Amino acid sequence: MITPAFDLSQEPDHLILSIRVPYTRTSDFDLYIDGTDLKFFAKPYFLRLTLPGRIIEDGREKAKFDIDKGLFTLWVPKETPGEHFEGLQMLTSLLAPKGSRSAKPLVEEVSTECSERVGDNEDEDEEDFDWQVEQEIYTEKSEEELRALQKYGFGNQRCGVFARLQKELSDVIDIKNPEGTSAAERRQARLEAEASAFSTDHYLADWFEDGEIKGLLKFRPWWTKLSPSSEQEGESAVPFTDDEKEQLRKFTNRSYLLDKASRYQAWLSLVDILLAYTYEVRSTEGEHNVETPWTIRKLSGTLCWLETYSSLQEVLVSFGRRVLCYPLYRHFSLVSLAIHDTAKILHSGKACVLKCLLDIHRVFRENEPAYILNDLYITDYCIWIQRVKSKKVADLAATLEKATLQKTDLELEIDELEDAARIVAVEEEQQASKRAPVSSDDSSSSSDSSSTSSDSSSESSSESEESEAEEDCTESKEGGGGEMFKDNPPEPQPSASVSPTPQAPTSFSAEKRREDALPSASEGFRQLIQVLGERVTEELRISPDSSHKGARQPSSAATETEGTSGRSSGGTLLEPSPCRNPLLIVQTQQDPDDLEGDSIS
Repeated sequence: MITPAFDLSQEPDHLILSIRVPYTRTSDFDLYIDGTDLKFFAKPYFLRLTLPGRIIEDGREKAKFDIDKGLFTLWVPKETPGEHFEGLQMLTSLLAPKGSRSAKPLVEEVSTECSERVGDNEDEDEEDFDWQVEQEIYTEKSEEELRALQKYGFGNQRCGVFARLQKELSDVIDIKNPEGTSAAERRQARLEAEASAFSTDHYLADWFEDGEIKGLLKFRPWWTKLSPSSEQEGESAVPFTDDEKEQLRKFTNRSYLLDKASRYQAWLSLVDILLAYTYEVRSTEGEHNVETPWTIRKLSGTLCWLETYSSLQEVLVSFGRRVLCYPLYRHFSLVSLAIHDTAKILHSGKACVLKCLLDIHRVFRENEPAYILNDLYITDYCIWIQRVKSKKVADLAATLEKATLQKTDLELEIDELEDAARIVAVEEEQQASKRAPVSSDDSSSSSDSSSTSSDSSSESSSESEESEAEEDCTESKEGGGGEMFKDNPPEPQPSASVSPTPQAPTSFSAEKRREDALPSASEGFRQLIQVLGERVTEELRISPDSSHKGARQPSSAATETEGTSGRSSGGTLLEPSPCRNPLLIVQTQQDPDDLEGDSIS
């Protein structure tokens, strides 16, 4: 037989059952209604439900079948019109138990009535449930007794699981030997690991540079957008996806025989898991990533260290310490907001809690090593939460809202660290404010000194130029033209045919441009240059013999110039001199016949 996909809803006078049965014939439907039992058969589908209220078959029932969708919809009247059926979304709890439903071996529930009586007794015990810390007188236990108590999982009912899972052990939990480690040893090892993992640099970086943290604090997760339920007063209307409904149908319905201490630890571990889940949803802004399985199990002491808590305050302290030690964003505001989010989820009802657990179950199911935690905790929580009373969930939410967590409770010296960081920040600001006026004075004085030095350097450069010009001109006057021509032979100038313009005016115009090119020289210095240039022009004249001698011994550059341009050895010669200021102009004597020929040409 195949259990079909189904969904339940209600009206004031009717219970509505929708069953998806594709590829069946309408003539093959069989329906059985008796009190809280409802049975449906359409080959090859079979469905048996145990309802939270009584229904009757009095002729008011009706049915509709959509052949295209394969959807069979049934309206069944309630025995008491206007009665509200609670927990219709808890599909797993509605499926009738099959076979042995005991949490312990060698114990079998004979009938459904016995199961109901056991559940009633359990609920009666929960009515007197006290959320305060229970204190007991310490009694020494033997080693054999301690080893016999090394249990873990939901309700501390599992043992020996990790003995055959050594390869996956390090990827799932942080404790190395869970089978041989007592609860006290696990707690001590957890506290030591958290103390060594706490990073002051990381914490202060998130504390000072909290731009991203503020964005996460403003994020609104899905549980803050739920509307109030029209069916259950004080709870929210929580929609379930088709995948979540399918997963609920796959769960095997069972009952859990837990004593008072085990139930108390189960509630506290549930809060611990929900705290880790709410932090992860907020830190990723509702978008799960590859780090989601690691974050959830790392922040939960229950999942990471198989921790068993004895009070709600211990749960909050453990969660706060782990948030400041392990994830990417380590800020105490995220701890406080995660506590508020968890209280909001519990206030929304057990349907909202179930949706969170189903999301965690899916995340762990898709991660290779984390699926072990589903077998140890999450699957049992998904089944167990459907059977608890909504009043217990509301009482836990109220207790969590009243709980307070301070930074000093974490025992990580957070307050001292923040005070020291504030003092250092204030001192740095004071030093920076003191350096600001000094630096401005230094900049103004440096600008004055730079302007003064630039003026002095300009004056010194002008004086040096004047002295160099005087020395060079004096040496050229005392040395004579012949010695200078020996060191620097004259270069021939172009002939008259190439340059018909007289050279003397050209030499003076070049000299005039040189004078104009010295704007820093004074007027007297310009006159001195002009007088020296006139004297050199008048006195430095070479004889024809010396000119021929100079022409017979030209430099290689001059010879190359004559060969290419066809210049003659006669004419006006310009002598390049190492002297910086005036050009030495040398003019040879020409025959009157040559002058007449040049003028004619």
